[in-house]
Amino acid sequence: MRRHRNAAVDGSKSASSKHNERPTASNFPDMQLFTVEQANRTLPLVRKIVDDVVQQHRRWREAILELDLVASSTRGEEPSERARVLERTVQTLAREIDGYKRELEDLGIQLKDPRLGLVDFPSEMNGRAVLLCWRLGEPEVQFWHDVDSGYAGRQPLSRELVG
Repeated sequence: MRRHRNAAVDGSKSASSKHNERPTASNFPDMQLFTVEQANRTLPLVRKIVDDVVQQHRRWREAILELDLVASSTRGEEPSERARVLERTVQTLAREIDGYKRELEDLGIQLKDPRLGLVDFPSEMNGRAVLLCWRLGEPEVQFWHDVDSGYAGRQPLSRELVG
């Protein structure tokens, strides 16, 4: 696995909120909050990590499909050598993807979809917790959504709304 960062950053991020309350930035005291400018400054590194995530995730999915095919065509109880190789490949790729996810988490960034290359940057807007949303291929962070709405709730950013 290619490591993108040398220095470790405190990755102890937690997020919890009470039911029926809109999350506020004060609900996440240990979470790093990003401005749009800060999020965009991280993109050269984030883009490299997320590109690796997407590539490895594609390889992982392909290996899973091939393993399923090999397993379904194997007769008897003993898995074939090809199945054993594919199982090791699947496990190795999964560990690499987990490592990339930890790298993002160490930066304070949340990996939301490894297939799409979708990440969120915790932020705040008018005192409430929101997520700045970026997808691999986008030139910069241009969208945000509420903590509980996800990708489907993406809205275009207005630079005046987020610090």
